[in-house]
This record gives sequence, structure tokens and C-alpha cells, in this order.
Amino acid sequence: MPPWKKAPFLRLLLPVITGILLQWYVGFQLAEIITGIICFGIAFLAFDLLPLDLRFKFRIVQGILLNLILIVVGSLFTYRQDIRNSNEWMGNYYRSNEMVTVTVNEPLVERPSTYKAEAKIENVIRDSHTVKCTGKVLLYFAKDTSQLPIYGDVIVIKKNLQPIQNTGNPGCFDYKRFSCFKKRFHSVYLHKADWVLLKIKNADPFRRFIFNTRHKILGVLKSAMGGHADELAIAEALLIGYTQDLDKDLVQAYSNTGVVHIIAISGLHLGLIYVMLVRLFNSLPFIKKSGLTKAVLILSCLWLFALLTGGSASVLRSAVMFSCIVIGENFQKRSSIYNSLAASAFILLSYNPFYLWDVGFQLSYLAVLGIVLFQKPFTNLFYIKNKFINHLWQLTCVSLSAQVFTFPVCIYYFHQFPNTFLFTNLLMVPLSSLILFVEIILVVLAWIPLVAGCIGFVVYWLVWLMNKIILWFNDLPYSVWEGIHSTVFSTILLYGLIIFCGVWLTYKSKASFKVALVILFGFTFINGYEQWRIAGSQKLVIYNIPQHQAMDFIYSNSFMFVGDSAVHAKGMLWNYHLKPARVSLRLDKATDHIPGLHQKNKFFRYNDIKFLLLDSQVVFAPVNRKIILDYIILSKNTVVSVPLLLQTFECKQFIIDASNSLWKIGKWKKDFERLHLPFYSVPEKGAFIIEI
Repeated sequence: MPPWKKAPFLRLLLPVITGILLQWYVGFQLAEIITGIICFGIAFLAFDLLPLDLRFKFRIVQGILLNLILIVVGSLFTYRQDIRNSNEWMGNYYRSNEMVTVTVNEPLVERPSTYKAEAKIENVIRDSHTVKCTGKVLLYFAKDTSQLPIYGDVIVIKKNLQPIQNTGNPGCFDYKRFSCFKKRFHSVYLHKADWVLLKIKNADPFRRFIFNTRHKILGVLKSAMGGHADELAIAEALLIGYTQDLDKDLVQAYSNTGVVHIIAISGLHLGLIYVMLVRLFNSLPFIKKSGLTKAVLILSCLWLFALLTGGSASVLRSAVMFSCIVIGENFQKRSSIYNSLAASAFILLSYNPFYLWDVGFQLSYLAVLGIVLFQKPFTNLFYIKNKFINHLWQLTCVSLSAQVFTFPVCIYYFHQFPNTFLFTNLLMVPLSSLILFVEIILVVLAWIPLVAGCIGFVVYWLVWLMNKIILWFNDLPYSVWEGIHSTVFSTILLYGLIIFCGVWLTYKSKASFKVALVILFGFTFINGYEQWRIAGSQKLVIYNIPQHQAMDFIYSNSFMFVGDSAVHAKGMLWNYHLKPARVSLRLDKATDHIPGLHQKNKFFRYNDIKFLLLDSQVVFAPVNRKIILDYIILSKNTVVSVPLLLQTFECKQFIIDASNSLWKIGKWKKDFERLHLPFYSVPEKGAFIIEI
């Protein structure tokens, strides 16, 4: 039986997803959505008034009407969730130089130079009255503050809020959209003179309980494991998904080896918790006899754990799916796994349609779907008598099935493929499961200091071993295939290729094999066209990397970097800014020579385009005839007077890069506007790309 016939929720889910996408990318008004629901609803009900023979003959029309209703319902869910459609959204009221009242919405997290927290907007203070608003803002507190607010504190912000913007770098992460999904549109950096603490508390008791419980669990781990920073950070991430203490390079190593899901709380963790709870409550005589009591206890523990971990989309997916399983078993009804997956996705998207864009949400569903579709066919490829080897083969097939169905999305988002994923998953999944169970025992027995110390020692050594294995695999040559370019269309083609190849291998379908060949040809043709398109292209990209100078002169797939060495060295700045940009631009060859590019001191000429890079104090001698330039790039707070600069140069456009401070940018902008000179501010408008 086809999956869509065994999973009625799947037929409901697809049109709802269509409605969510239409609402986000097209944007219907509420009146249009309500009109659509009413019209399609009346037409659907009126269909039953037709004679029986006509209803049977045109039954497809009724199905189309039902799908149209679900599409409009999906649009309504999205419209409701988008805070910009609320009459009380702060964006409708807040103006520059106005104060706002906010409630600190979570415990502060320490960063190298700041403390960070999310806050909920309560009011905008305008003149002598307040205007009630909704929305969220990111707070960054400078470390010159002696007393910091805590969760539930209400403060007045006296500094202008800054809109959250993208860097505008090619291939960059859409942080503005991500923040929009979180209902955050502004951020602010606060010194102690920029805010006032009010004598008001606005804390939710349940959220306070969650935060306090999480704080106590972290305290138990720190006390039992001592000052081993890397091991403690991994233990915190494994148990409750607390990732603030993780070393970025260590996280990258986990990602490169294909096991980052271990330290990102996912369905694997919740599945282990579920199995442990079932066995625990089945062994308790007064509970195992009552199915309802057992179900309530299991669900309570599962959801408490999900909330303790922060309630990420992947964890919520697992929590909803296991809830469906528990409820179904309590009523002695076992449904299709496809239906359970579709039902959990339908519930979550009804609650928050923006989960559809969450990478964890996508990967968790694709991984489970891949295991359901491919694990059995892979397992049946070989018949193994030995129980241990057969069990090992089954684990391999599970990992392979999940990877087959997730790698196109991983390539699209992360531009890399972990070549050692089979080996690392075979080792790390059992080891991380053992660590998780030992950590749970540690938390339960934390009230016995001697026992807690011994268990903490065991946790430390297990995590130390896991880190060593991961780092060893990460250091192997060719352990990761990096720099893979992918688009939405090529990702869709890859999934088409995987699905039709799967149908061909499972059912020996020649038609599916032919379709797979056509898709493969299309995929190859598109990649070949992209390579031809970039051949001979010439550009200058001035990147938007806060407080850093970074430029690439580009010829075809080669680039010459000019800027700060800290950006070009492989690290977080490189991973976040330069790596995705170069993958997007298909750059893979670093060079010291670009055809057509000539440099003398700070002067550059790329074919017929002339640049001057000013990143230090320069005094120009008077000239009889002005030097004509296309662009002057102002960088690193260079000490230069715009009027004096105009005595020496005639420039078509000035560019202010991201290495300059805000006060300096403001000063230059006033000069440019007063003198009616064309200029471009990279920190405000994003990366500047010049086609040569």
C-alpha cells in the first residue's frame, strides 16, 4: 500500500505546507485569507447538494476544494504567527530616541566581551505616556556593569535600538529572517548608564522552574567534573542541550566527522529517554498495571526533558511523535510510522509554521524518513548469521539510511560532506548513549557527594575518550569534503535522484531507472552550465565583517585576498563569512596574481577600473591635475579629511568598509551628504560587489 494511503495526515500536511510557503513568499492580507476560507468552505459544503451521480463523476473537484481549504488554513497559521501583522507590534510604534520598557526573558549568557539575553518588549515610552507593544529584542550588556539583571527583571532602555540586518555577504546565513521567525527585529549594546532597573518582576513561574532546574543540573555537572572545560561543555550539551560553553573548533570537528547531532539534542536523545522510561515504569508494580498512569508519567518526563533542553524544533518533533506513540499504545492503536511523522509535523507547523525553515526540523524528519524508507532494503542486501556482526550491520544500515536522505540538505546548508560518518557514528552513537545514561544517574545520585564524585570521574573519562576519537578522525586526510556548491534546485534534483534510485533498487522498476538517469543528466548539465558561466568572470567583493578589513579580487574561480589575516585564517570568522561566500561564488583557488590586476602601494587597477585603499594616515602633496579614480575605499578609521581628499582626487564613488567604527562612519556620511558625493556604507547596506 502506498504511504499516502496509510497516512491520512500526510495528505493534510502537504497542502498546509504549500499554504505556509505561499503566505511567506507572496503575503496575502487577512481579508483575502478569510474570504478564501469562506468561499472554498461554502463550495465544499455545496458539493454535497449535487446529485449522487454528479458527485461521483466530479469527486476530484471535492478533493481539490478540500486541498484549497487546507492551503488557505496554512496561510492563516503563518499570518497569525508573523508578529508584524499584530496591531501591537513594536515596529508600528517605536521611533528613534524613544525609551522602551522590556522584560528579561531568559538568564544572561556570558560571552567573551558581553553578556547576552533576549528580552520581551513591554512598552514604548513616548513623551509623558507609554504605548503597550509586543516583540523581542536582543540585549548585549558590556562587562563594565556591576549589577546585571536576571530573568524576570524589568528594565528601561535609554539607548536607540538597532535593526537586525544581514551582512549581505554572498551565500551568507539569513540572520534577519531567522530573527524574524523568533519575533526579534532589534538589538542593543548597553553600558551601565544606558539602562535602569525597575522594582518590578515579570517572571513566569513555570519558566523560572525550568531555568532553575537547568541551572541546578549544570551545577551538578560542574561540581562533579571539576574544571575540565571541553569535557564539561560536551557533557552539558549531551544531557540538556546547553551549548554556550562549547569550543567552536571542537564543534566544527564534530560537524566535520558527521556526528554533530550527538551534541545537538535530537530525536536520538529523546528516543533513549523514552526507552529508559518505558523499562523503568514497566518494572514498578503499582504503575505498570495502570496504562493511563504510566502514559501520563512517561509524557510528563518526556516533555519536561524537551523543555529543559530549550524546546528546539527537532526535540519537539520527537516529543510530539513519541506522545502520539504513547497515546496510541494506551488506546491499543498502532498507526503507520508515516502517519505518526506527518501528524507530529502537522501539529508543530500548526503551532509555529516557521519551524518549516528550521534546519534541525528538516534534518530530523528527513533522517527518520530515510531510515524508514531505506534501512530495510539496505539490511536485506546481505544475510549475516553471526548475531554480533548482524547487529553491527544493522547499525551501519541505520546510519547509512539517515545519511542518504539528509546529505543533500547538509550540502545545501553546510557545503561539506563528512567522509568518515559511517565509522564515527558506529563508535559515537553507542558511546554517547552510554554517557547520557551515566549523566542521568549522576543527576539522580547527586545528593551523595562521594558517589557523585566517582560518577563524575567516569563521565569525564568517557567524554575525554569521545573527544579524542572525534579529533583523531577529524585530523585524518580527506576526512571531510569541503566547498561543495548547492542551490535549491540542485537539492531538489538530488532528492529526485535518490527517490527514483530507491524505487528502482527496491521494486526493480525500469521506468524509475530511466527517470533517475534523466535527473542525473539534468543535474550534470546544470553544474556544467554554472562552471561555464563563472569562467572569465571578474569581480571585487568588499565583505561586511564587523571590525575587519576583507576584500577578494576575483578572476573565474581564483581569488586574491586583501585584508586582515585574522579573517583569512581558518576559524569562526572564516567559517561564518568567507567560507560560504567563496562557496557561493565557486572560488577554490587562492592566488597572489590575478590577470589584469596591478597594484602599487595602495593603488589598484583591475583592467580599466581604478581603486585607492585608504587604511592608514596619508598626506597627499598638492597636484596640478586631479587624479581620476573609480572608487576610494575608506578602511580602519583612516585619518583623512574628505574636503582635502577632493583636492587631490576625483572619485566616482566612496566606499566605507566594515572595519571602521560607527562614529567615524557617521562623520564621513555627514561630509558626503553635505558635499553631495556618492558613497556606499558596507556596515549599513551589506557587502559591496563590483563587476569588472
